[in-house]
Amino acid sequence: MLLKGEVRTVIFQSPETGYTVLDIKGEDGTFTVVGSFPPVSEGQVVVVEGAFKQKSMYGKQFVAEKVKIAQPSRLDGIKKFLASGLIHGLGPVTAEAIVARFGVDSLEMMKYPFELAKVRGISLKKATEFGMSYVKLQKMQDAIMFLQELGITVNMALRIYKIYDVKTEDNVRKNPYMLVDDIDGIGFATADRIAGELGIDKTSDFRISAAITYVLKDASTRSGHNYLPEDELIAAATELLGIDDVQRVKDALSDMILLGDLVRYDTGEHAAILLKKNYQIERSIARRLLRLKQEASDFRVNIDFEVSRFEQEAGFELHPNQKEAVRASIENGVHIVTGGPGTGKTTIVKCILRLFKNLGQRVALCAPTGRAAKRLSQATGEEAKTIHRMLDLDWKNGEGHFTYNEYTRLPLDVVIVDEVSMVDEFVFAALLGALERGARLILVGDKDQLASVGAGNVLGDLIRCGRFTVSYLTQIYRQSEKSKIVPNAHKINRGEMPDLDNKSDDFYFEERATSEAIMKSAIALVTKRLPSFLNMQPRDIQVLCPMKRSLAGTISLNRELQQAINPPAPDKKELRHGDVLFREGDKVMQTQNNYQQEWTQTIGNKVERGAGVFNGDLGVIESINVQIMQFTVRFDDDKVSIYQYGDIDQLSLAYAITIHKSQGSEFDAVVIALDANYMLQTRNLLYTAVTRAKRLVVISGARETVRRMVRNNQTSRRYSLLINLIEEEIGGGGYED
Repeated sequence: MLLKGEVRTVIFQSPETGYTVLDIKGEDGTFTVVGSFPPVSEGQVVVVEGAFKQKSMYGKQFVAEKVKIAQPSRLDGIKKFLASGLIHGLGPVTAEAIVARFGVDSLEMMKYPFELAKVRGISLKKATEFGMSYVKLQKMQDAIMFLQELGITVNMALRIYKIYDVKTEDNVRKNPYMLVDDIDGIGFATADRIAGELGIDKTSDFRISAAITYVLKDASTRSGHNYLPEDELIAAATELLGIDDVQRVKDALSDMILLGDLVRYDTGEHAAILLKKNYQIERSIARRLLRLKQEASDFRVNIDFEVSRFEQEAGFELHPNQKEAVRASIENGVHIVTGGPGTGKTTIVKCILRLFKNLGQRVALCAPTGRAAKRLSQATGEEAKTIHRMLDLDWKNGEGHFTYNEYTRLPLDVVIVDEVSMVDEFVFAALLGALERGARLILVGDKDQLASVGAGNVLGDLIRCGRFTVSYLTQIYRQSEKSKIVPNAHKINRGEMPDLDNKSDDFYFEERATSEAIMKSAIALVTKRLPSFLNMQPRDIQVLCPMKRSLAGTISLNRELQQAINPPAPDKKELRHGDVLFREGDKVMQTQNNYQQEWTQTIGNKVERGAGVFNGDLGVIESINVQIMQFTVRFDDDKVSIYQYGDIDQLSLAYAITIHKSQGSEFDAVVIALDANYMLQTRNLLYTAVTRAKRLVVISGARETVRRMVRNNQTSRRYSLLINLIEEEIGGGGYED
């Protein structure tokens, strides 16, 4: 459906996303239109394509999917447009003077500074500035309309224009495959469709190179690979391209290596192909870790005495292998502490902290996620930050930068990183780059947890390489006589069946054979049975699922649990995005890193401001402003962030989340809806799910599924060069950056 009319009032417009609410007057009356728009002002004429949606508390609204903007033709419309502020520095008085002199030709005269300078009060310099601002605005609107004709949404078109500016149309016409590299959210399929509409040949070099790059990036994003074997890469790129000429792909690959876009590395097993950036990151990790190991200063300290003093203060004695872990952390530049739940990792961190502080060392605690950092703070009584926050993420000129980096080092002597299994190579490299020479790095984590969501397998690779000291904690401390969470987790990890006899106080199993039965069991547990048993609110019980798409997957369970836990009510405002309805009071999760998302956090009487909300952060929708399509989320660490409607695809309902997304988190009560296809029936997936629970875990599923998962110790291989590069650096003997 099309609506055409003059913009009467711009109620709201977000400069970041372009999300706009405005009133337009057409032939059939005045209507409120919402959607993403390029900069628009009162007086301009718009043609919008979309549909009317149900009435809200603000009346009937037209949701625009496509937008065309025409310049005003009536004198009052021209005045409003010129005075709107879209042309920098031009206000109502000057607009009145321009229209008084040029009338309906005023907008055309904006392109001619010498003519515009004839208006009283406008210098030639100002006229030139007005003209440049006007022309740039016109080019932006033209570029947005050009991109819309190629099937790109206005919201995405605005993001593209922010990157390419006035060169948008030229760049996209010349090589639409640039979009894959430069614009988050545009994949190869979208760029390929645009290229087809622009008449670009299927065998063009642009297309083949873009396919190769996309396959490598997709392997990193989806499977955590830092490289692909050459044969796998060629096969995947050829299939993606849909061509039979494998030699063309091989030739393009060779050209990209020759130009330095890609790196070929012989692992001894196969030829690895990786993006130059990924190679540089892994090379820097290897070099900097070995340098930290080599340059660690010696401490003259009686470790036995210091440990004994800690034991007296703590009121208990450390196990011999805990004492050795503390000793190794003091004596080595890089040390790894790994163990399962209840093996005393936090106790060791407390002891190490105390010893280093007694030695006058500057020590900091950090973790990959806000939840993990908060848990570490609570466990140790010391401040812990996310890695991003410790490095002081700052957003300038459209790009994120860490304040602390290889040029401005962290003023720290010792850094302790918890939940290292979650740390991807990109974040780890940034952390290493910010450490002072001679600093100590202590890595703490569970080697048997799922690998990081991002690329690489840092903890696993550093343990396997054998070049850094590792303390393996095996003695279990944290358990009561009737507790089975920790013992069952260790049984699963050893490949043994957990006790499913329901005789403990905190570990239960419900035999359910079908997806539907698992779904119904999970809903009943969360909404009725467990809240009274645990004296907890249903929203505080976390459902974990192996999969998204099944009757007992996250999508289905979120829909059902939302209806049961947070049903609609007259006083609860809602926003719909695709098939998902978001409601005030809903539990939500951030599903991607957004380094620009601003937040505030109130601590006492102090309000702290910052930017950066990250994949896996959990929170609650506190309020929704339907009129301007804006909503506020309070995250678990009490950071409050305001989202525009254009950002809503970054959030998902979180009554049920995947086990992968739960990494680094800990919940009082967990319900595991164990409906998993064959590929997901692995030991470390079940182990990770069980170890997320503190007070209680209930598994709903088939006993045979549990048995298969316990027996299956296969883990998906992650292609990484880190071990190879560490060995190469040792062979070369040089660790300088």
